[in-house]
Amino acid sequence: MADSDQEKTEQPTGKRLSDARRRGQIPRSREAATFLVLLSGVLSLWAFSSLLGRGMEQMMRRGFSITRDEAFTVDEMERIFAACLSFIAPPLIGIVAVVFVCAFVGAIFLGGMNFSQEAMTPKLSKLNPISGFGRMFSVNSLVELIKSIAKVACIGCFCWFTLSGRFHEIVHLSFIDPMTAISQAIGLLFTFMLIIVCAMIPIVLIDVPFQMWHYKHQLRMTKQEVKDEYKDIEGNPEIKGRIRKMQYQMAARRMMAKVPTADVVVTNPTHYAVALSYDPNGTTAPLVVAKGVDEVAEKIKDIARECAVPVIPLPPLARSLYYTTELDHEIPRGLFKAVAQVLAWVLGMKAYKEGKSQQRPRDLDPDLPIPDELRF
Repeated sequence: MADSDQEKTEQPTGKRLSDARRRGQIPRSREAATFLVLLSGVLSLWAFSSLLGRGMEQMMRRGFSITRDEAFTVDEMERIFAACLSFIAPPLIGIVAVVFVCAFVGAIFLGGMNFSQEAMTPKLSKLNPISGFGRMFSVNSLVELIKSIAKVACIGCFCWFTLSGRFHEIVHLSFIDPMTAISQAIGLLFTFMLIIVCAMIPIVLIDVPFQMWHYKHQLRMTKQEVKDEYKDIEGNPEIKGRIRKMQYQMAARRMMAKVPTADVVVTNPTHYAVALSYDPNGTTAPLVVAKGVDEVAEKIKDIARECAVPVIPLPPLARSLYYTTELDHEIPRGLFKAVAQVLAWVLGMKAYKEGKSQQRPRDLDPDLPIPDELRF
């Protein structure tokens, strides 16, 4: 087999991607999930900052005003603890709820939701220490290590440049009014988280396309795999070709078997042949029982002559019937008049030959009434 057939140069097919998804192999970006969690944390902190600040103030005021008697009473301390918790619980619940939802969205941001029973099935091969060491020192692990180092360096630089000029503000918080200190601390925390979020943006913009490329790169296929998959889905082309040929031959035989029952065969005369059948006692219009071009047309004419079916060269009508009427279907209404003249001539000639009529019918006028929209 050629080397080109063994190299994985082809993009994964839809079936390959579907099978990988069923196995639980889908693209994921941990950086995108982290980014959404941090962004939701910043936004929720900003939205609930006033409630959180007031709650922390009330909690600190109550916590620092505990009396000696309350401190030595278990029931009273439980009540104070519950009260302090109620001060900050509403904003904390709101922040946690927002972060939880965004964490879920971030987890399925790339690849979507996927439940794979095969992926959840325990695999003993995962316990193999040799395979484990192989995964630890693989190219993928090296790439993840480089990404982690780059991420820490990028975020660290952002944070250092942000905080390097604000150390005095952080130290100054211990010398000012508690409410003011809490407000400024929340502001510093918000700024700090916003810087981290901004630092994550270039990382996410690089990681998401990389994960998509890496996912499809892992699933690339060889040309032989593509051919084998096509055979599995569509069937072997050679077998399908033989089946189609056999089906065509069977259909042709059925069609040829109807030629002896036709009343007339209209020809081009060299390229087209259309066999018509009409039951005068029936309620349907004339039917096309056989038609063909070139070799098939010659075969239809040969059978018609052997069975004494009239063969009449009428090129415009033959082309019109061939292109406008399917097998075993009625002719179009626009050709009724032209076909009626042909059938009338055939019946008249048959009656004359059998001695049922003394007068030979006049020659058929080749200029039959065919509408322009039915001419080919």
